[in-house]
Amino acid sequence: MRNIVLATGMACCSLLLAGCSASKNGRPTKADLRKDILLVTTKGNIQLRLADQTPLHRDNFIKLVKNGTYDSVLFHRVIQSFMIQAGDPGSKRASDTARLGSGDLGYKVPAEFRPDLFHRKGALAAARMGDEVNPQKASSASQFYIVQGRVFNDAGLDSVETFRLKGRKLPAAHREVYKTIGGAPHLDSNYTVFGEVVKGLEVVDSIAAVPTSGRQGGDRPLSNVRILKAKMVKRK
Repeated sequence: MRNIVLATGMACCSLLLAGCSASKNGRPTKADLRKDILLVTTKGNIQLRLADQTPLHRDNFIKLVKNGTYDSVLFHRVIQSFMIQAGDPGSKRASDTARLGSGDLGYKVPAEFRPDLFHRKGALAAARMGDEVNPQKASSASQFYIVQGRVFNDAGLDSVETFRLKGRKLPAAHREVYKTIGGAPHLDSNYTVFGEVVKGLEVVDSIAAVPTSGRQGGDRPLSNVRILKAKMVKRK
């Protein structure tokens, strides 16, 4: 499995605070924190619930939804049995042959790793620059991915612990989830998980199954899959 990395530099994370400093710029209200996010896509709707345990990522995502950042962006990178990735602002008006994935908003969000938030199927997480230029594992301002993943057996999880997690053990409860629901365990504690799909996993599966350009072409879908609108909705 390939890591979720970007291909461009970003400025300091202090801009995050500046971008969220006023309500007119989309700073979350108390009412916002009781709502979900609906992604209206060309493949159907995906409803996301943000995690209160990751307030920096939660508030940043709400701000971007409210200011329209995600309206018309593409799912520009799709890998079946792994994840679907979106949030490159440059994808809105990109040509059909453009290689995408390097666009961002000029700031980072500090990592917020939480033991109970892991890469199970349906997890919402932040993309980021690679460790060689980003040892703090700070997140992209706008690019995110939703895990599709796959189901593992014990031997497969043992291999992930040994070779991908460098000997770090997965909690027993997480292993059970990876053996039943599935996910992408090799990303745990390397990328910030800040929410989950609460409705529309079948849409995630549908997007993950579209034909793509393959690794040489950046795993871009051959036919565009677009987020038509991202909006706040009441929880049911």
